[in-house]
Amino acid sequence: NPDSVYRLDLSKKKLKEFPTEVLQFKQLRELNLNKNSIALLPELICNFPNLQRLYINNNKLSLLPSCIGNLKNLQILELNRNVIENLPEEIGLLINLEELSLWDNELGYIPDEIKNIGTLKKLELRGILFNNEQQKRIHDLLPYTTIYFSPSCNCKN
Repeated sequence: NPDSVYRLDLSKKKLKEFPTEVLQFKQLRELNLNKNSIALLPELICNFPNLQRLYINNNKLSLLPSCIGNLKNLQILELNRNVIENLPEEIGLLINLEELSLWDNELGYIPDEIKNIGTLKKLELRGILFNNEQQKRIHDLLPYTTIYFSPSCNCKN
């Protein structure tokens, strides 16, 4: 019975793309896609209105779909060890997000809209090269959030 599936663990399944079969589980609250080779997260990911925890660590993602902001019930979003270069502005629409984990990605910039996530308690940015100015800007956007950085670099913006 697909409507009784609330947690789905597809970690370490050697997936190269997002499995569309997952769409039948409309009541999903937790989806684990860790340690696969998924390079693209389709807009279909946004068809889970009840999703609270999404784990996509250790994949090959370079971007997130802008519809990610539709996941209004999302509380934990883990995207560690991917190759994400930019976050969509819609990340600021995740009004219930408490933890955003992005360590070891290729981010060069955090959008201002992230300041709209008033519930964000933890932001993990270790392993990403931000200079002092960038780190200060992120702290200023999220003054009540615990933010984890690697030591700042002497790199340009």
